[in-house]
Formats: sequence, C-alpha cells, structure tokens
Amino acid sequence: MSVPATGRAPAARPRPDTTPTAEPRARFRHLLTAEWIALWSLRSSHWVLWAGAALVSGINVNSALSNARWLADMPEPPPGLEQGARPEFLFDPLTSAFTTPAWQILMVIAGSLGAMAVFGEYTTGQIRTTFAAVPDRRAVVAAKASVLAAVTLALGTVVTAVSFGVTQWILRDHDGLSVTSPGALRAVAASALLAPLCALVGLALGALIRHAAGSVAAVVGVLVLLPTLFLGETYRWVKEIGNAMPFNAWNALVENPARDHAPQKYPVSPTEAWTVFGVWALVAVTVAVVVTDRRDV
Repeated sequence: MSVPATGRAPAARPRPDTTPTAEPRARFRHLLTAEWIALWSLRSSHWVLWAGAALVSGINVNSALSNARWLADMPEPPPGLEQGARPEFLFDPLTSAFTTPAWQILMVIAGSLGAMAVFGEYTTGQIRTTFAAVPDRRAVVAAKASVLAAVTLALGTVVTAVSFGVTQWILRDHDGLSVTSPGALRAVAASALLAPLCALVGLALGALIRHAAGSVAAVVGVLVLLPTLFLGETYRWVKEIGNAMPFNAWNALVENPARDHAPQKYPVSPTEAWTVFGVWALVAVTVAVVVTDRRDV
C-alpha cells in the first residue's frame, strides 16, 4: 500500500452500525385500531349488527301496534266502574318497548359477536400472527374487549332509543311514557348496557371454547336458557342464583315502579341488579384475559 507524502496512513472509514434496532412496541391505540379493522373487515359483523337491530326494534314496534289496536277496540266501560278495574289501566306501556323475546335475541346477537371476535382468529390460525406481532396477549384481549364494548354499546343505544321512542309514540293515546317517567330512564340505560355486557360474556366463552358452534351454543345456554332454571321461589338459594343472572337482573331494571307487579318472595333490588351487571362484565373480561394469556395457541 502506498503511503502519502505526509507519511501518515489514511484514516479508516467508519464502519456502518450493524447492531439491529428493536421493533417499536405497539401502543394500545394501535391495537384498538387493529381490532376495529378486524371487526369491520368481516361481512358477518355488518349483517349481524344491522339485521339484529332491525329485528329487535321490529318486534318491539309490532308489540306496541298490537297493544294499541287492542286498547282502541276495547269497548267503553260501563258507568261507575272503578278506573283501576279497567283493563287499559292494568296495561304497562313499558312492556311494549322491552319485550322479553326481542331482548333475548339481542343478548344472543351481542354474545355471538363477542365470541366471534375470538374463535374467528383461532379457527383461521390468524391468532398466531397476532400474537407473533404483539406478544402481550393481555393487551390484545383488552383491545378486543374495548372495541366490542364500544360497538355493542352503540348497538344497544340505537335499538333502545328506537324501541322506546317509537313504541311510546304509538301508545301516546294510551298512557305512553316519556324518558322522564318513573323507571323509564333506568330501563333505557339497562337495555343499552345489556348488549356490551353480553358481548363481553361471549368474548370469555369464545376464549374458553375456541370453536364456532360450541361458543354460540354456550352463549345461548348461559345467557338465555340457564336463567330459566332458577325462576322458582320454593328455595331461596335457587332464586338468589337466578337473581344473579344478567337476564333476570335486566328484567328487574326494566320493571315500571309506577305499576303494581306481582309480589315476589325474594325480589332483586335495582342496586343488586346493577351490581350483577358490573360483576359479570368484570369477571368476563378477567376470564378472557387469563385464559388467553395462559393457554397455548
């Protein structure tokens, strides 16, 4: 090698840094965005939400129309009959907005959507890619739960607003209620929150079962069929278990306090019913996080 006239060797060029740089950690908002895209990328999500909202609202509206025709065709009572003895005064307009079959369907729809958010990735194998990109499984499940709760809360709010608003307008000449009537706001809030509660329960069942048919069957069994086994009042422990079910708690919250109801031996108070809502949601999220974090993919 030739040496310059100065007698000094040329300075060596700096070598490029070959140290690998760590991948930036995914922030929670990025996980929320990913779960939002994953949910709406499924055509079934659109169909389930739109068809479910129309079906539940339609059942309630049809109930109000039937009751309005029944009350309109009722003959005038004879003079001297006490008001409380007239059938129309025994009619509760709140029941038209919150008919049992309609809201049971909403529970199944929301629960199935929650289960689908989990078992869909397991059945396709996409869950491996998800956890490879984001090793923090608890954060992934928390993002799923947050997106599900937000979407189903919007679903429950829309269905509740349409059901209550339209049915009470139809029954405006038959003691239709406003949102400021006794018990109406509580019933509206409970019905709106029922959807995200069931979605979180479905999320936990999907994480436990990881199979499409089994998860949906478990949603129907836990949310709809199981409460019917604990309706008796012969034994207090049976009734108390029934009171701790989401559907029975919802029933207690949508009762009109201004109307006389058949006395129950072991009634559930509104405070206890709201507690049931909170406990079920908390336990469902905890189960989904723990099961997903500890079980193999």
